[in-house]
Amino acid sequence: MRNIVILISGTGSNMAAIVKAAQRDAWREKLDARIAAVISNRADAKGLAFAAGLGIATVVLDHKLFDSREAFDTALAAQIDHYEEPGSPVLVVLAGFMRILTPGFVSRYAGRLLNIHPSLLPAFPGLHTHQRALDEGCKVAGLTVHQVTAELDHGAILAQAVVPVLPGDTADALAARVLTQEHLIYPRAISDLLQHS
Repeated sequence: MRNIVILISGTGSNMAAIVKAAQRDAWREKLDARIAAVISNRADAKGLAFAAGLGIATVVLDHKLFDSREAFDTALAAQIDHYEEPGSPVLVVLAGFMRILTPGFVSRYAGRLLNIHPSLLPAFPGLHTHQRALDEGCKVAGLTVHQVTAELDHGAILAQAVVPVLPGDTADALAARVLTQEHLIYPRAISDLLQHS
């Protein structure tokens, strides 16, 4: 069985979309995969209640209790590795996890650490992507599912979706339309990766 561990920091809407897709599409039977745990760096992350309500293991690892990023990432890796199966390394999925990971952590999970970013990478890595797209006069925006590397938002692209920028768009309106697509594309990209690995 291939275990998937999802990392969140907030509402976990992408995590919920992934969990629902895994149940609907029977990942356990068809892909020999399951959502094994949801880990958050914030105890007040609303997504934890959703996961726990479905019987998914949840873990809170408060980054504020650690002296350094390295110490937090070491503890996080120990939690993730708890879900490793012999001969089947865990897939780590970032779903609104608002922490920059250390190079050591990224290297440890190279090739099996995924993220979703709300822009058409390589355009607009980092924060405030929707406002930046509007400020630049972009006609389209979108999202990218990518493998995580030590360089922020620069890993291999696994999937993208394009969303039109509409006249009079605000960053919030554009973000809402992009998020709708995120909920469709992220589970599909994970399923595709599992099918071909």
